[in-house]
Amino acid sequence: MRIMKNQRQSQLILKAALLCLWSLMPVSLHAAAVGEFEGAADVGNVELPGRAEFIADKAQYRVTGSGANIWKQEDAFQFVSRKVSGDLVFRMDVEWVGEGREKHRKACAMVRQNMDADSPYVDVAVHGDGLIELQYRRAKGGITLGARTPITAPATVQLERDGDVFTVSVARKGQPFQPVGAVSLAMPDPVCAGLAVCSHNIKTSETAIFSNVTLKNRTAVEGVKRVQETSLETVNVETGERKLIYRARQRFEAPNWSRDGKTLFINQGGRICTVPAEGGEPTPLDTGAATKCNNDHGLSPDGKWLAVSSSHENKLSQIYIVPSGGGAARRVSPPGLVSYWHGWSPDGRTLAYCAKRNDNFDVYTIPAEGGEEKRLTTAEGLDDGPDYTADGSFIYWNSERTGLMKIWRMKPDGSQQEQVTTGGDYADWFPHPSPDGQWLVFLSFDKSVQGHPASKDVLLRIMPLAGGKPKVLATLFGGQGTINVPSWSPDSKFVALVSYRFVQP
Repeated sequence: MRIMKNQRQSQLILKAALLCLWSLMPVSLHAAAVGEFEGAADVGNVELPGRAEFIADKAQYRVTGSGANIWKQEDAFQFVSRKVSGDLVFRMDVEWVGEGREKHRKACAMVRQNMDADSPYVDVAVHGDGLIELQYRRAKGGITLGARTPITAPATVQLERDGDVFTVSVARKGQPFQPVGAVSLAMPDPVCAGLAVCSHNIKTSETAIFSNVTLKNRTAVEGVKRVQETSLETVNVETGERKLIYRARQRFEAPNWSRDGKTLFINQGGRICTVPAEGGEPTPLDTGAATKCNNDHGLSPDGKWLAVSSSHENKLSQIYIVPSGGGAARRVSPPGLVSYWHGWSPDGRTLAYCAKRNDNFDVYTIPAEGGEEKRLTTAEGLDDGPDYTADGSFIYWNSERTGLMKIWRMKPDGSQQEQVTTGGDYADWFPHPSPDGQWLVFLSFDKSVQGHPASKDVLLRIMPLAGGKPKVLATLFGGQGTINVPSWSPDSKFVALVSYRFVQP
């Protein structure tokens, strides 16, 4: 009798152990379809098993999940997903059930490489407190990074994949979608795309209702090249909210503001065009013979003149001045020498620019009426992007004299040259002091990037002009042409920029 009792206890213990082990194993995605998704499973170390159901009459997904977090090096959550390949557009609305215990519980539209807890992924996460954030892990087991928007839920969120570029946008009710951020991340097809819920507390489960869910994907056609799509945006420097002004499937660059704040100037196809700051189509500006303009152009302090850099003469970029309303171009820089305009002095009498002389690029100034140029920098390596402060006391520029491109400043006569940004993570380009003298905005590439190419992951960073630690203002896919020249609004509240992606035609 005692032997039978011991055998029964052993069987019960074994059964309990097997049940416990089974509860920790991910459920096959093909076990049971959930709406338009292949199935549901817990990802990572989840103590409380999740569940999901599709409410057909309301076209809603009710997803309950536990887990410590979707962040850092690994994740734990309930995932309703299916495998997809190619480009996609993933859109949803989220509503939480109950007050919840954790303000950072997360409901996400997610794309991840696989079901591993430390898999690379990109998502748009709607937190319990309404925070909306782009989150991404570039490599297996790597850290998670993010980009937030000041727009909070309730709002419709959208995650798009175009090749390797993932873009997150958000729309308030009845309003158009506005950018949150973009990042490039290579994930071989197929990927897992779906709805994720994490309670942010291993001892608690949370439930989210997903509605208006659409997940559309499209594979590329062999032999058909992608086309570049460019977006003209503004970003509020106080809140970080971004606004889409104009988008086209062609390349344009380098926005400047008119002095009344009503118009943006861009270069497109060698021409300068104007775009209403509230949105609209570009209108070509008459720049006389200067019909091969690049991304180095900008308005005089009084708004009467436009400096442009054009290569229509001798096929070399040279600096010209035209009336801001259009008219004949007058060359200012020395003939036959490469020069790229970057800044006007506050009194409108002097131009600052980057120029190649004797196989070295340095910062120069020249009278706006023409005359003899003055060399301000002499260090070996590239010195570029000079721009004056509003009071004319300093010129800020970027220099690679220390081995990594950083922001520097000097007096207008070239004296007192000193480094402004430090650190070894970023290469910093194109500094622009704000009109009110409070801020400095600039573009940061990863330290591994050589030069300032287009179509790279970049950060738009901002710091107090008086000194301080830079912070990220925008995360985007851009680079050359994003903010090469002064792009502050006249009231110092906004910065204009361009971002890129490559889409199927």
